[in-house]
Amino acid sequence: MLKLYYARPSIYARPVWLALLEKQLPFELVPVDLGGQQFEPAFLALNPFGHVPILEDGDFRVIESLAILDYLEAKYPTISLLPTDATALATVRMVQLVALNELLPAVVKLLMQDQRSDQLSAETEYAQLRATHTLTFLESRLGEAPFFAGEQLTLAEIVAGTLVDKLPDLGVPLTSCPRLMNWSERLLARPAWQQIELSPAEWLTFKRRMRVMPKVWQRRRRQRMKALAQQFSGSL
Repeated sequence: MLKLYYARPSIYARPVWLALLEKQLPFELVPVDLGGQQFEPAFLALNPFGHVPILEDGDFRVIESLAILDYLEAKYPTISLLPTDATALATVRMVQLVALNELLPAVVKLLMQDQRSDQLSAETEYAQLRATHTLTFLESRLGEAPFFAGEQLTLAEIVAGTLVDKLPDLGVPLTSCPRLMNWSERLLARPAWQQIELSPAEWLTFKRRMRVMPKVWQRRRRQRMKALAQQFSGSL
């Protein structure tokens, strides 16, 4: 059986979890505590970079969200989450990459902002503008269709759909993109989306954790650099 190492709030793990549900594949969830478990030797033996998700399929192990999504689509093509039409496929890939390369960095920056402050930093303002610009692009690509590939739910929804719905709570409303807002609401009504939905308490805890993550990352980076230096010096 497929095994997914994940954390419920993980921005990277949630699309894989969602794809498994939408494809109606049997799988086992293995929760990982991102408070430090990802840096323990047992986990680093699974992924030397110390992050989720990880997918195990028998003896084969895959890391990185996009690689896992492509693996699932190639290995388990029914139910399909990719169109075969060239234009639709290009649209899906554009949405996936724009969501990860443009929208996700903005979301992460907004999650890290100090929401107790009355004044937005220049970085936060840029993140909001970047998110708004990306939403406008997605609105134009969606057009009047129910999904980015027309009538078929695809990896475009799987990736972008796990980010868009959280933006209003981060200070970026969807009201200027009514088609995208309706699209997001339809996705949230799907059983798979409801299954992965974070409770208000989980979302609040995740936001609080993200605000302290820069300090955690700095500490973990120093620890990792020390461990890597010892590893390479011992191999010389």
